[in-house]
Amino acid sequence: MQGLLTRRSRSWLRVLRSLGQRKTGFMALFGFASGLPFALFLGTLYAWLSEAGVDLETMGVFSLIGLAYAFQFLWSPVLDRVNLPGLKRLGRRKQWIVPAQVLLGIILVTMAGLDPAASLGWFSLLAAIGAFASATQDIAINAWRIDIADEDAPIEILSTVYQMGFRLASLVGGALGLIIAARIGWPQTYLFMGAVLLVIGIAGLFAPDTLANRASGEQEEDRAALTRPGQLLPRVRNLALLAVGLLWAWALGTVGLFMARSMTALPENRPDPTAFTATYGPLIVVATIVLPALIAAWLVKLQRDGRHVVAAGQEPDGGNTVANHLYRALIMPLVEFVGRMEWSLVLILALVLTYRICDAIWGTFAYPFYLGELQYSNDEVAVASKFFGVGAIMLGLALGGWLLTVLGRMPTLTLGAVLAAATNLLYADLAVGGARMQAVSDATGFTWAVLQFPGGSERLARLMITIGMENLAVGIAGAAYVAWLSSIVAKGHSAVQYALLASLTLLVGTLGRGALGQMIERQGYYEVFLFVTWIGGLAIVLCILEWIREARAGRRAGIVAPDRAATD
Repeated sequence: MQGLLTRRSRSWLRVLRSLGQRKTGFMALFGFASGLPFALFLGTLYAWLSEAGVDLETMGVFSLIGLAYAFQFLWSPVLDRVNLPGLKRLGRRKQWIVPAQVLLGIILVTMAGLDPAASLGWFSLLAAIGAFASATQDIAINAWRIDIADEDAPIEILSTVYQMGFRLASLVGGALGLIIAARIGWPQTYLFMGAVLLVIGIAGLFAPDTLANRASGEQEEDRAALTRPGQLLPRVRNLALLAVGLLWAWALGTVGLFMARSMTALPENRPDPTAFTATYGPLIVVATIVLPALIAAWLVKLQRDGRHVVAAGQEPDGGNTVANHLYRALIMPLVEFVGRMEWSLVLILALVLTYRICDAIWGTFAYPFYLGELQYSNDEVAVASKFFGVGAIMLGLALGGWLLTVLGRMPTLTLGAVLAAATNLLYADLAVGGARMQAVSDATGFTWAVLQFPGGSERLARLMITIGMENLAVGIAGAAYVAWLSSIVAKGHSAVQYALLASLTLLVGTLGRGALGQMIERQGYYEVFLFVTWIGGLAIVLCILEWIREARAGRRAGIVAPDRAATD
């Protein structure tokens, strides 16, 4: 017992010490900067457009800006390999983070001076550029978190603080934004939010960072590395680059063409975003992730078998400089990841696809369930979901961050999967009347507490405690998941590898919504909640398998529990 208390005391000391680090403070600031434009462009913007009298069909075009977040991995290689002119001195990641934040601030301030109805073209263009800048900022911030993590500011704490900042910004830009706009107006609200991002961008100048790529020196070093004995011959590298380049070019061209048609065509000729995502989403995943991963596996096998490689004593041939640069940007992150993970990559991808799928899909159907199926009012849902629910998520994130220091990464990840799966059963009970959740609310005294406030009722208490318990689980699972995802990527390729894995979570949620919606129509919410519980059960099994894999990898490396599977 004394040993357990001592371990807990050390964990709290470690958390407090980490929270006092300069890196942790900037991580919270960057998390807020990441969540604020996401909430403004994909949430409250539609409320402003509605008040301005913009029709629903036109507003549907604005939903396209969400594709920038789903497909952000398509331009992530640029952030790993390219230095911005005149900004390299800021640092490898800050040279992208700070300009993106300043650009976002300028865009929001500019939008504040426009009338959406009278200047819809400019308004939509600014929103599209803002979403692109926001998604780019997210890539750089995620890579920054991974690059600067160390013993004083471990990845677990940084990941938790990042999500807390993101969630707080979602509340400020979402529910609080609506309240502010009702009192001072939308232009003034967006002007204020833009000023906040400008201030954060200026503050970001003082954040720590790793050194930027040393343009000429690094290229010479990489060129020399590619000519060493055992490295693949230029013709093999170029063949792989051609194949992957064509696949990525097709994906970029497909998304770009769809965006152009949607923004320029007449309303009756605009393509359907849902149909596009359902049809081309899987193809883009196959073209940009699955097939390149197979090509990378082929390259790894060739190199390990000693086939088509530079032989000892062979006259070095560095190949074309441009081709080498593109190879390092597109192919090397995949080769490194596949070579390090080997067959474990199948397990990792399966876990990425299933761990957060319920959360990714459910968000679309939450309000129809609360407002339509259960017949709650808008005010009741706002109180339960936006205010009480966000507080529960913040508490869950804090608890998850503490559990990461006490239990470790994989135990917390597995616990998060168990809790996330189990909370679906709470909603299943609500779908059939909520008798069990009402009993829990009554027994804990929560119903009595809610009844003390104006507008409080037993029904509201039942909804609040269900959302609260679910969001608590989401917070714990989210803290563990981002920490785990950050731990398995390599620092040298963090922008590409993390963006690829994170985008899979977004895309699978988008692709699964249509099927889930049809299932709700046919079988009802109760059966759907039972079904997603089974999906959560699969994630639990995969977590256990990944736990075993990491434990074995740790033993092979001669350590008890590796803090990072990634290498510099």
